[in-house]
Amino acid sequence: MYIAIPVKSEDGINSQIAPMNEASFWAIIEFDEGVIKNIHFAPSWQESGVDWLDFVILENKFENYLDFLNEGYMVLVRRKDQESIEELIEAFKFKELDEAGL
Repeated sequence: MYIAIPVKSEDGINSQIAPMNEASFWAIIEFDEGVIKNIHFAPSWQESGVDWLDFVILENKFENYLDFLNEGYMVLVRRKDQESIEELIEAFKFKELDEAGL
């Protein structure tokens, strides 16, 4: 499965989530069997190099996420104190992220 997260920099699992309009990159995480298999960075989610994103994790619930919903992607939103890719993926594993729009 692939998860996309807008981030401030290319710093591996330590990359910090950013609002979409402030993101320098999109982290594309290959996630399988409860572990991160690979992380690569792209200039935008559309240029991710993957055919399908299973999830998009956004910085806040007020971002415009309709394009993702129109593509059929599930949109999740971080909770307080979840900043890095590592923290976000841990939260994802334990279903500690919120659905957009709720």
